[in-house]
Amino acid sequence: MNNRKYFHELRCSFCGNPIKDAFIKGKAPGVYICKSCIKSAYRLMQREEIENNFLKFNLPKPEEIKKFLDKYVIGQEKAKKVVSVAIYDHYKKIKDSSSSEVEFEKSNVLLIGPTGSGKTLIARTLAKLLRVPFVVADATSLTESGYVGGDVENIIARLVQAADGDIEKAEMGIVYIDEIDKLARKPMVGRDISGEGVQQELLKMLEGTEMEINMNYGEETIKINTEKILFICGGSFEGLEEIVKKRLGKRKVGFLADENVDETPQDYYEIMQNLEPADLITFGMIPELVGRIPVMVVLAPLTKNDLKRILVEPENAIVKQYQRLFELDGVKLTFTEDALDAIAELAYKRGTGARGLRSIMEDILLDLRFSLPSLSDVKECIIDKEVILGKKKPQLIRENKKIFVKKIARGGRKL
Repeated sequence: MNNRKYFHELRCSFCGNPIKDAFIKGKAPGVYICKSCIKSAYRLMQREEIENNFLKFNLPKPEEIKKFLDKYVIGQEKAKKVVSVAIYDHYKKIKDSSSSEVEFEKSNVLLIGPTGSGKTLIARTLAKLLRVPFVVADATSLTESGYVGGDVENIIARLVQAADGDIEKAEMGIVYIDEIDKLARKPMVGRDISGEGVQQELLKMLEGTEMEINMNYGEETIKINTEKILFICGGSFEGLEEIVKKRLGKRKVGFLADENVDETPQDYYEIMQNLEPADLITFGMIPELVGRIPVMVVLAPLTKNDLKRILVEPENAIVKQYQRLFELDGVKLTFTEDALDAIAELAYKRGTGARGLRSIMEDILLDLRFSLPSLSDVKECIIDKEVILGKKKPQLIRENKKIFVKKIARGGRKL
């Protein structure tokens, strides 16, 4: 008998479709399962196993989440508290969804703050703590479906890739959408395919829906539900503080009523504590999108002291990273206290927040990283303020040679 003809004569006992290729014969007479239903059953078993494991997962309490954030994120005390509670509530709702009759709304989060204030770092650190798939998407690269650019679907496709193709794990993941403020409505003639149009396409994904995603360059289509995916959106929203002030009926706030007094970063933060959803709509975000991101938190601009602490305090501090790199070549890298102050000062003046610290360090240490591996007799390299300002070269201490060194950062201990 022709096998192909035989397959077409059979129908799957579950979906009723003709069996076109491989099948499994059930124990009961005349019961058959097609290849598609076998895959669906396997995925269902995987989903149940992952959800059962998640229910057993010991979800960190808000205080524990914040304590973990403190290891990597300097400052931003209020933002860390708000986010810790939102994360705890989000995954607590997922745990309760199997038994509760109450239907919860999603606790998607909007982080508003200047460049380099820690928005992406907070989202990435949360994913690290919870050990869930994580992806960062740039809103500026997104366009409406059918136009040149990245589709909204691509965000979820990348999350599935981050989960090594495991759909169920991806459905428990975190997506960070950066620069979402760039999607604000634009006054223009014609269709706004990279602004309001993208906002519209994000709505269902943020709220929770089943999406069909093309994988492997369109060779495979998968279905994934975004209901349990946590979306954290971030943006600088430049000019939003002016909208807030206008609504409050003040061009200047508090002691800044004096026309001759310039606003400081702290003034910006105080003004933004009055932020309301209506201000975001005035800025250009559509009401439906604002409604799907109920948790809003404003990050404070980083001070010089914050920047200095970022250099040395976090577990993955920039100074610690470079010291370890030098140590691998047998060289101790030391920064004097005034050097750390000078680096923080430069980054603060550039206005790029924590991101500016690494570029400054790269510039300062480039020549050393190029030449030191070839100098076998160097045991220590000392960087002081004069080196940071470009007025002299770093001090190199060679074997069997002693020199006088200025006060070392943190009392000379290895940072």
